[in-house]
Amino acid sequence: MENKMCLLDDSKPCTQCGECTRCDLDPNKICDNCMKCLKTTGADYLAVEIDEIIEDERPPQDWVDHWGET
Repeated sequence: MENKMCLLDDSKPCTQCGECTRCDLDPNKICDNCMKCLKTTGADYLAVEIDEIIEDERPPQDWVDHWGET
């Protein structure tokens, strides 16, 4: 099995902590792509930087199950 690197800190291996799946506005919530984090008023420019596109053939539910949350 290949050791994946942490999405938030690429200097360390992934420990499957689940932090990368958390909502930026509410850390108690798993991100559901509601985009509220991008609908902030008063900002001159809103963007999400994409470093890499990772293709995974597993269905999204397998990712949630992977971290023990449903």
